[in-house]
Amino acid sequence: MHPELIQLEKTFDKSILSRIQDPMLDHYGIELWVKRDDLLHPVISGNKWRKLKYILDHALSIGAHTLISMGGAYSNHLHALAYVGRELGLKTIGLIRGEQPDTLNPTLVDMRNWGMELKFVSRSGYRDLRHYKDWQDLPGIKPRQYWLPEGGAQTLALKGVAELVREIDMPYDMLCVPCGTGTTLAGIIEAVPESVSVMGFAALKNAGFLTADVESLLSRPYANWQINPDYHFGGFAQVNAGLMAFIEAFELKTHVPLEPVYTGKMLYGLYDLIAQGCFKPGQRIIAVHTGGLQGKRGFD
Repeated sequence: MHPELIQLEKTFDKSILSRIQDPMLDHYGIELWVKRDDLLHPVISGNKWRKLKYILDHALSIGAHTLISMGGAYSNHLHALAYVGRELGLKTIGLIRGEQPDTLNPTLVDMRNWGMELKFVSRSGYRDLRHYKDWQDLPGIKPRQYWLPEGGAQTLALKGVAELVREIDMPYDMLCVPCGTGTTLAGIIEAVPESVSVMGFAALKNAGFLTADVESLLSRPYANWQINPDYHFGGFAQVNAGLMAFIEAFELKTHVPLEPVYTGKMLYGLYDLIAQGCFKPGQRIIAVHTGGLQGKRGFD
């Protein structure tokens, strides 16, 4: 590991396991724990750090001086990348989906203040960017520039996600995680014992393509995983009153902060499935909190 990354990681807090105490869970005989990756760092939290860690190590090892990636206007990935670029002394360029707004939102302001160059691209141009997967694939990339696809969806990201799994020091029956690109899900599938079931909760509508995307990242076929497509609430970053009420009640009851784009949707879906009797009594389920709490500012 590059010395600068070792020093940065030394400033992080621990990602603990928190048991959720809830009479509803007791009624159905389910033991639910949350892997608190949101506690790792105020900005580079959750799966953002897990995915970036070994990608950054590779970039530093080859002498890259510029990191280029893509995301939406509230992208947790770009937000984390801008911050870590500043910390490591690397230039960062963010390719933002859509037209430049008259006023930048708080996420974009943070990114700009941390030194990221913001370039806004059309939605069709943004879709084209998804074809470029490897760190040198981006057309026109220059020497010592390093390309990261959307969400850091590279095989190196799986190595960091595997560390999340290895930190779990208790037996469990199922591991759940929200899905955007499916990269974190792929890393978990590769790392858990095959006796453990893995369930991803799609954060976006029409997410059927995610299965193939996850399979493309895996080193071999696995039979212990699935993606639930039913709790997107109308699409990526879409919410309704029921979801927001669930998040508010969950936070009051557990003191675990949630955001409504990823982890809030996953936990809503998990509670709903438990209430439907989809899990056998006595099961221990661990849900990964993927951080990204800065995105909650878009719903204030």
